[in-house]
Amino acid sequence: MKKITRSIYDRKLAGICGGLGKYYNIDPNLIRVLFLILFGYIGIVLIAYIVCIFIIPNENNF
Repeated sequence: MKKITRSIYDRKLAGICGGLGKYYNIDPNLIRVLFLILFGYIGIVLIAYIVCIFIIPNENNF
């Protein structure tokens, strides 16, 4: 079973977008752009990103 993890290889900040891209098989840069656009309109995306840093484990923990 696949699990969402934070990427340790494709990370710019914390690896959240890289991990989501790997999980959903989408380019992580597309997810990064989507996060930036949503952050411009909905500021709560930043809080969700920070929460994900603490909830989603790194790849190497498995």
